[in-house]
Amino acid sequence: MSFSVSDTVSNAQADLEKLVGDLRGLLASKDLDAVPDIHVLRQRLDDGISNARDSAVRAAQDAARQAKEAAIAADRYAHDEPWRVAGAALAVGALVGFLLARR
Repeated sequence: MSFSVSDTVSNAQADLEKLVGDLRGLLASKDLDAVPDIHVLRQRLDDGISNARDSAVRAAQDAARQAKEAAIAADRYAHDEPWRVAGAALAVGALVGFLLARR
């Protein structure tokens, strides 16, 4: 089973959302309203969640962009140097064949 970058980001986001929900539930307790700094703590939590979410989205977008650029570069190289690519594939195939034949 293979996971894409978006699957990994989605799973991490779901885990983060669950953790945040649990933490918000804890901080929403009426017993904590008597604590003077609870409002500041709640605001810092919200700000931190927002920053983490934004960072995760930017990281996923950067990873997708880099993967696309790498694929384009590989495609361009394969079109510009088809004999080198074919030669490298032949060499790798021969090496794998040799190693499997030795077994």
